[in-house]
Amino acid sequence: MSRLNVYLRRVINHRNRKKLQNRDFSLLASNCNGCILSHDLGLQFRSPFVNLWLYPGDYLKYLKDMDHYINSDLKFISEEGIDYPVALLDDIRIYFQHYHSEEEAAEKWTERTKRINHNNLFILFTDTDGCTMEQLKEFDALPYQHKAVYTHLPYADIKSAVYIPGFEDSDAGMAFAYRNPFTGKRYYDAFDYISWFNNP
Repeated sequence: MSRLNVYLRRVINHRNRKKLQNRDFSLLASNCNGCILSHDLGLQFRSPFVNLWLYPGDYLKYLKDMDHYINSDLKFISEEGIDYPVALLDDIRIYFQHYHSEEEAAEKWTERTKRINHNNLFILFTDTDGCTMEQLKEFDALPYQHKAVYTHLPYADIKSAVYIPGFEDSDAGMAFAYRNPFTGKRYYDAFDYISWFNNP
């Protein structure tokens, strides 16, 4: 990443941090899009969903019965071909991709779960990792006031869909968080998330 790009991103982050009024919310996300966004805004992580990812079906299970999963214990398992910690939280599987050990993953999961602000909650999803149209509809029907799903195609029937241009022919995943090499903008900057957060 060029020095100019790093500088441009710092300018964008500085501007966004000044605009952000709501600063004690919890952002739950199915992958690292959420923690990158929180980091750019200079926020404490008030969500256990940091430096990890889940398959869409497992993320939806968590969101449908959050109280149950918050009170469940992690059980670490091995998975062929995976060299980072993987754990079961009851019947959902969590991939702690950016953790060095099971101990670190468990410690951070527990610490950040306790920080969840249930009265100021924002839910973020992406149409990646095999996400189906049925799962998008399932997410759209969840009873959360503030929810959004980054999508690589426009979906008129999904009210919570936020179309991120540029990935129409791919399963974008974390590419939504990549930076444009010329502007410093992340692709998900197409979403006015500052206004989203400022209207709890």
